[in-house]
Amino acid sequence: MPTSMSRSELVLHALDAYERALATHPRVLLFKHSPTCPVSAAAREEYEQWKSELPDAPTMFVDVIGDRPVARGIADRCGVRHQSPQAILFEQGKPVWNASHDAITTGSLHAAWAPRC
Repeated sequence: MPTSMSRSELVLHALDAYERALATHPRVLLFKHSPTCPVSAAAREEYEQWKSELPDAPTMFVDVIGDRPVARGIADRCGVRHQSPQAILFEQGKPVWNASHDAITTGSLHAAWAPRC
């Protein structure tokens, strides 16, 4: 499992960083991960593969164990029920797509990120 984070990925340790990222990026993908869960590990592999294919896509990452208040606070602020693992796509600061557990695949992330007509 990769341990280094890409230049376009923001590791969240505070909710103000989450708010700044939403204000800075018209589109940003958040990945919530539990380091103790095998389902989350599989989803993270899919997420890491997607990131390797789109290295400039802005992303946020939160460890739901190490930064539990941040993970829960994001759910409260964006209105998407907390799950782990979970991916949420934000456009203009609003959640427009989310997936959890085994629905997080490289393909589903590409489909969510694809431009809309």
